[in-house]
Amino acid sequence: MRSLKYKGVKLNKILITLLLTTLVTSNFSCKKVLDVQSTRLAAEENLWKNQEDAKGALIGIYTLMRTAMVADNTHWLMGDLRKGDFVSTSRSDLKAIIDGQLNASYPVMNSITNWRRFYSVINAASLFIERSREIVAKDPRYTPINNQADVAQARAMRAFAYFYMVRIWGDVPLLITSHDGDFTTHPRASKDKVLAFASSELLLAVKVLPYRYGGSDPLLPGLYYGSGWSTWNGLLLTKLSGYAILAHIAAWQGNYLDCEVYTKFFLDNMSQLNGDGSFGVKYITTDELTENVNAYSPFAFKRAVQIVGFGFEYGNGEATANGHLEQLTLAKPIILKESPEIFVPKDTIRKVFTDNSDLRFSIDPLTGLVRANYFTNYNTERPLFSKIKVIGAAQTSGNLAFFTSAVLFTRIEEITLLRAEALAVLGLRNDAINALNQAASQRGTLPYLSSSSADLIDAIFAERRRELMGEGWRWYDIVRYNKIKKNNPAFNALIANGGIYWPVSRDILNANSQIKQNPYWN
Repeated sequence: MRSLKYKGVKLNKILITLLLTTLVTSNFSCKKVLDVQSTRLAAEENLWKNQEDAKGALIGIYTLMRTAMVADNTHWLMGDLRKGDFVSTSRSDLKAIIDGQLNASYPVMNSITNWRRFYSVINAASLFIERSREIVAKDPRYTPINNQADVAQARAMRAFAYFYMVRIWGDVPLLITSHDGDFTTHPRASKDKVLAFASSELLLAVKVLPYRYGGSDPLLPGLYYGSGWSTWNGLLLTKLSGYAILAHIAAWQGNYLDCEVYTKFFLDNMSQLNGDGSFGVKYITTDELTENVNAYSPFAFKRAVQIVGFGFEYGNGEATANGHLEQLTLAKPIILKESPEIFVPKDTIRKVFTDNSDLRFSIDPLTGLVRANYFTNYNTERPLFSKIKVIGAAQTSGNLAFFTSAVLFTRIEEITLLRAEALAVLGLRNDAINALNQAASQRGTLPYLSSSSADLIDAIFAERRRELMGEGWRWYDIVRYNKIKKNNPAFNALIANGGIYWPVSRDILNANSQIKQNPYWN
């Protein structure tokens, strides 16, 4: 089995054994761990001894979350396909998702609606919170301050996993301790209770999380596990990562007062990610976004601009054929594949990108020339969505379909647009306009003027649609937009009846009598 690695970090065999057995024990469809129980206990007994064990267990949580998001392309199938801009070339299962037929009988449907892999993250995080402090007494290299920062990361990752699940399923089981051997099945807790727990955990975590690891951060000065910030940036959750997730939880709850506070803190302090040998953060140009110019792409390698993201490092042998958007969107002439599995139709492209000066996509009215940073072969029947194309060692084309793009949750431009959304809802029009224009300033588009009669909320969500296309946001943006507007009777009914959530996997329902299907999908 190939080891799971990040930059400078290789998980040892004991940790891999623990992770594999954690995947089993965290499955809510099982009531008893059988022959694997002694293996896990032995692995744990040998794990919590020294600093290397702490590092391996901590990185394991991140690895499990990355796997949970990318397995069967979950992040994009759920975020970009349902009622989104993409259409399926020939796959009927993808068409069913696009059309909202989420209870259709396809293997991929049952697979991505199984929440087991997210509970693997939660269990691993809970286990770390409970056991890692034991290492402080056993290994003098592992200081209480180091442990506090690590536990804060575990809390933040557990909270992030719960938020991610609530967006998908609504009510989910809430576990706050690890489980081992026999354990009772758990019913679903209300989404409000789960999100309240996630927010409280994040508020505890951000008090301890540093801005930077392995540098001059006052909360965690000096090298972190022997490495500097250039090793850890873009890899670990920081204080600003925690505030970004808090902002999104607040927005999902419709609590835009808190969302405004959290996004303000983020933007006021984002310069704290600069220094100590990293590329730092900034609002990136269109070429940097789509072509990795100046090494600022949020999709290639690991970067500080990946505020919350999980990389696939080519140098660590993490190139894969699956678990990347490119698997679905790319084809000739970029890779040796006849046609993409999904694409954005030309009429949708023209509808979304309406500004003739937009560098992401536009058609010059005088020359007819196409600016197509987001698309390749626009004049063909099926334009390729090529905004994200990280092939092998961050190349933009290749003969082998092995990809290394990061799965990205948020970046600075996204948080700025979220702040614009919050400010607009709160009636702070001028501030909202400034945030909107700040996010869009690198894209060549005309600014939104304070004198404009165009609806500001509409303008903000239209910019999110353009800027974040292919990043897993479209469906969740549609939900938030309709919660704000409340002017679409059909969608109002969908929200009221729980239709915005996905059904729960048959495997979960069959094994746990306390888990009931989302009523909308009965």
